[in-house]
Amino acid sequence: MIGLWCKQILAVLRIEMRKTFFARRGIWVYLLALAPVLLFTAHTIIAPRREARLEQIGAQHRVSKWALLMIQPDMTRQEIEKRLGAPYSRYTRMQDVGNHQRLRRDFYHYTDGQTDTLLIFFNDRLVSIQHRHPESLETDNTVFATIFQFYYLRLAIFFGCVGIFTNLFRGEMVDKNLHFYLLTPMRREVLLVGKFFAGLIATSVIFTIGTALQLVAMLWMYRGPILSQYLHDGGWSQIGAYMGVTALACAGYGSIFLAAGLIWRNPIIPAAIVLIWESANVFLPATLKTVSVIFYLQSLCPVVAAPENDMSMPLQLLLSATQPPKAGTAIMGLIMLVLVLLIIASRWARRLEINYGTD
Repeated sequence: MIGLWCKQILAVLRIEMRKTFFARRGIWVYLLALAPVLLFTAHTIIAPRREARLEQIGAQHRVSKWALLMIQPDMTRQEIEKRLGAPYSRYTRMQDVGNHQRLRRDFYHYTDGQTDTLLIFFNDRLVSIQHRHPESLETDNTVFATIFQFYYLRLAIFFGCVGIFTNLFRGEMVDKNLHFYLLTPMRREVLLVGKFFAGLIATSVIFTIGTALQLVAMLWMYRGPILSQYLHDGGWSQIGAYMGVTALACAGYGSIFLAAGLIWRNPIIPAAIVLIWESANVFLPATLKTVSVIFYLQSLCPVVAAPENDMSMPLQLLLSATQPPKAGTAIMGLIMLVLVLLIIASRWARRLEINYGTD
């Protein structure tokens, strides 16, 4: 009997894989997965050119790093020019404020050949100092972690799973195709498992390839000794962790939306509820944090992004500090969540009746 079920699951897999990978209505999932690749590719192309440009400018308009560090707010424009000389780039903006009055803002650019420093003057008084430091693998690694955790996990994979897993059953009800499966001598649980693995393979392949391409685009700029040192000092384990977290995210969110597609006629409503719940995870009490997918996924990420540093004080007061679970606990928690949801969905599938006039 188990051999028959395995053959039936493989048959469902073959059918569903073709529909999932090549469906026209699923093209936007590929766009979600590949959008950050364009961002990192553009960064890899532009950053070296910007650094080369600063080196050329520094050869003619170089200012010592020490002199730039000695600059303090509230200094006048004349004092800055006396200390640093003429900037390599400057421009002025005038703003009308009424009563025949105009406010003047001056923007001065200085460089030591590596760091680009922007000085902003308001009515000839220095009000802001902004430094753009040279690119480093450590900084880019943090940027990647931030994009991965706050765009890729919470939005791209989330909505990709909404689009793929809810359509495994609900989409076929809309297309009036599901009855062909239900007329075959196959248990509903076997059908559900076959469809789940088809969606899991599709989303895992799409989004792990997207993750890999992002890492390649980010690391391409550092090819050579820097990249070799990064890989030797734990880079391979970081890459493996990101790929594993991506697959676990597809499994966790996929099981939620597979069940939602079976239970609700309009899966957008549960998707919106889950999105709000996952987004509010950082503000939830410790007990409620554990009832979410993102809590376990973030604990498995090799580099943890900390958005609270940029939050306002009222929002920081609402944050709930919770000790992240260990890797083994997080993985087992996600696996248990998937199994529970599949059991619930299989029980619902047993009672599934097709009435295209109402579904």
